[in-house]
Amino acid sequence: MEKNKIFWGYYSIRTIFNSLGDSGLFLWRRINSTFFGKLHVDKRYTSSGFTLIELITAMGVLAVMASAALVVINPLEQFYKSADARRKSDLAQLQRSLEIYYQDYNRYPPAFANKISADGTSNTVVDWGSDWRPYMDVLPIDPRGGKNYAYWTDNSGQSYALYASLDRGGKDSQACNGGAACAGSTGISCGGICNFGVTSPNISP
Repeated sequence: MEKNKIFWGYYSIRTIFNSLGDSGLFLWRRINSTFFGKLHVDKRYTSSGFTLIELITAMGVLAVMASAALVVINPLEQFYKSADARRKSDLAQLQRSLEIYYQDYNRYPPAFANKISADGTSNTVVDWGSDWRPYMDVLPIDPRGGKNYAYWTDNSGQSYALYASLDRGGKDSQACNGGAACAGSTGISCGGICNFGVTSPNISP
């Protein structure tokens, strides 16, 4: 009867640890070699077993390790960082294209509804994510649905500003005003707070 109890306890615990994945399997192997290995070769240990308290303790250690890993990695924060890095890269590329346009026409392209427009009207608006050759194969588009980039230019075409809404806000050292809206973004919509911007050399965001 005692041997059956040990036998079933052994395989039930093994099943549980196998289900815990690599960490559980590693811990299982250590326990297996330390405790259960002796059960098979040393009769003195046939009366001892892996107790429920020991099992709960082992599972608790794994839970703490998993929680600590989530705190350190913080997947959502990493996602935000990646999206914000993409926004900065997109606006930097668009900046370079706007300067090439300026060299060709001695002015920046007009804006309509916070988008680039060849003549400043809705008839020639270039949507984000659309072709804008020869200056860009495709205009960048915000990586997150519900948000968008915004383009502004003055009437003379000698100044422009590009805005985006960073997910991390004030956590990003390059955000405007500690994550608040950029000073020049009044009346401009980014699908969120326009807290990051790049501009022509003669003005600031």
